[in-house]
Amino acid sequence: MLRKFVSLSALAFCVGARAVTADMIQLKDNATVTGKILTEKRDQVAIDIGYTVLVIPRSDIEKISRGEASMPAAKNSRSSKPVAPPVDSKPAAASPVLAPFTAGFYSANNRAMPEKTVRELVNQLGEAVVQVRTPSGLGSGFIINEDGFLVTNFHVIEGETQISVAVYHMRDGQLEPKVYKQVRIVAVNKFQDMALLKIDDNDAPKFKYVLLGSADKLAVGESVFAIGSPLGLERTVTEGILSTKTREFEGSLYLQTTAQINPGNSGGPLFNMEGEVVGITNMKITFGEGLGFAIPIEGVKFFLDHRDAYAYSNDNPSNPYRYLHPPSRTHHTVSEANK
Repeated sequence: MLRKFVSLSALAFCVGARAVTADMIQLKDNATVTGKILTEKRDQVAIDIGYTVLVIPRSDIEKISRGEASMPAAKNSRSSKPVAPPVDSKPAAASPVLAPFTAGFYSANNRAMPEKTVRELVNQLGEAVVQVRTPSGLGSGFIINEDGFLVTNFHVIEGETQISVAVYHMRDGQLEPKVYKQVRIVAVNKFQDMALLKIDDNDAPKFKYVLLGSADKLAVGESVFAIGSPLGLERTVTEGILSTKTREFEGSLYLQTTAQINPGNSGGPLFNMEGEVVGITNMKITFGEGLGFAIPIEGVKFFLDHRDAYAYSNDNPSNPYRYLHPPSRTHHTVSEANK
């Protein structure tokens, strides 16, 4: 069922006119919403009101009551039968509905999505997860818009300029790989281990892409899963839970997960159960099992939003991935002597 955000000014209009056993949400503006509560999260509640699902922020909720009548039955003085409430003759004003997601250079979700099984999500997301190949190795990545921009780890393409990307297109119900060899490095952040690439092949179609979610909204213990190419085994899916959101390494915080991560997973997406990317898988502890780590997606969004500051140029010696060697002491001495 399609879920929508609806302005709170119209919520009172959404209440059904018949008396049935239902859950009721009392809002701070004295309006009420009745229906069946589907999920309660830390920051929002989703309620099914019959023809759509409303997602209501916790900050707007005064009280939640379960199993109450959607509308009290009023009694006529001459009859014990319930009387229907008066109907306003004026039509309700149309409520503004927020777009399901913001679309720009990448797409971020603005609404609560229904949780699905890993099987359903893998079929839905398969075309957007790619394999990144270089002469010295391979990794994974994910496409963020239809023009073929994709994100991976910096260490996957470090020191390389000959990069190819294998994309799995859906044809006749089957995913078939196609290798694109015209791949350009757009931006890199060596210190946060992120890289932005662009498929520039002339015959490239419009690509399927992922939605970026929020690692901040995840709770420890929630289910997550990764898709990648561990040891070159493309389209491998591993499932686990979020072990912690604040694992510190060298001054940065990472998501820790029990989803199996191996060499070749680097740069691939870590998904929540709504099909949104919440992190980039980038490392594991080699002498343990179920100890994988991912860069939170908030850092990725910052990198993408400021990609001009991380722009890659092979002719620029001040690139984030390459630096000129400092002058040696010998060169400095000769230079001084020649003055």
